[in-house]
Amino acid sequence: MRVWLEKQLHLIDFTIAALDRRKARSLGLLAVFSTLVFVLASLMLFGHALRSEALTVLAGAPEMVVQRQVAGRHDLLAQADVDRLARLPGVAEVQGRLWGYYYDSVVKANYTLMARPDAEVAAGTLSIGNAVARERGLVPGNTISFRSYSGKLFSFKVAAVLPEDSELLSGDLVLLAADDFRRFFEYPAGQYTDAVLRSTGAQSGDALAAAIRAAQPELRPIRRAEILAIYAQLFGWRDGIGLAVLAGVILAFAILVWEKAAGLPAEERREIGILKAIGWEGGDVIRMKLWEGLLIALAAFLIGFVAAWLHVFRYDAALFAPALRGWSVLYPSFRLSPVVDLRQLAILFLLTVLPYALTVLLPVWRAARAEPDAVMRA
Repeated sequence: MRVWLEKQLHLIDFTIAALDRRKARSLGLLAVFSTLVFVLASLMLFGHALRSEALTVLAGAPEMVVQRQVAGRHDLLAQADVDRLARLPGVAEVQGRLWGYYYDSVVKANYTLMARPDAEVAAGTLSIGNAVARERGLVPGNTISFRSYSGKLFSFKVAAVLPEDSELLSGDLVLLAADDFRRFFEYPAGQYTDAVLRSTGAQSGDALAAAIRAAQPELRPIRRAEILAIYAQLFGWRDGIGLAVLAGVILAFAILVWEKAAGLPAEERREIGILKAIGWEGGDVIRMKLWEGLLIALAAFLIGFVAAWLHVFRYDAALFAPALRGWSVLYPSFRLSPVVDLRQLAILFLLTVLPYALTVLLPVWRAARAEPDAVMRA
């Protein structure tokens, strides 16, 4: 075993020296390979971290949201509907919600306005998300005015800015008192946008949803699991752009691997011929070239992955974030928690390092089994 290890160390030492003799070509190959790994790893890390962040923030989402549907579209929910839901077996509590969208012509962005109890937001005041505060230059104590869709002007005092750790979901959120919400949108009394439901736990969410649909077919129950699935996709990879970039990177990598497998440069063929002429066995030549492929592939993988890690978790994925986060004017500003999916990491390793390292075997095997003079003349 010791003799075998010493032999491998000598082969590695010789391989490093050979790479150093072809420094320009080796560094160019390393740079291209590292860039490919960097792009793939950045997309992988950013998508997974964004999905994990969304799932963490949404862990406290309502157990079930119930909407009224008319002709397949979202309609207002009456107080009578809320009362009937509360009487269903397995329902512990039902609360009607008031929320809607408002377009702010100042920053040309949509806000999500949501009513909260007076104990949380006093009348005439607002609690705003970080993105709203940042775009409008607001701090607690400032006054902001909105013109309603009917043309009336409403002024509110900013009571608080929502915590930064929730900005992924609350960046464009504006919280106000229920009476202020109804006046601003001229919302009918006794009607709600939707309702949130909490069950007693006596039956499964599927069974309770089925009971709601059976009792009131016009109502659409949406369980927490469905909400989490929707947001996991929303904050995950933007399929069109992500797949386009991924396809380009895979194509570039395939070209790189094909070029390596197509044959050896004349300089490397001469080197193999000389090694065979001075007594190297064909197996030693193959092992030496395999170490060469592994060293380049491993170095490129480490450089690319570390660069991707810094890009995503230190510099907030500056190259990809605007495209992958979405098209909204109010981009959320948040720091992703470092999260790595070991399964994805293993797949990335298997798809980059092993194929490249193994492509050297066929051309090297051909050269190693030929006569030294034939190899050097080829």
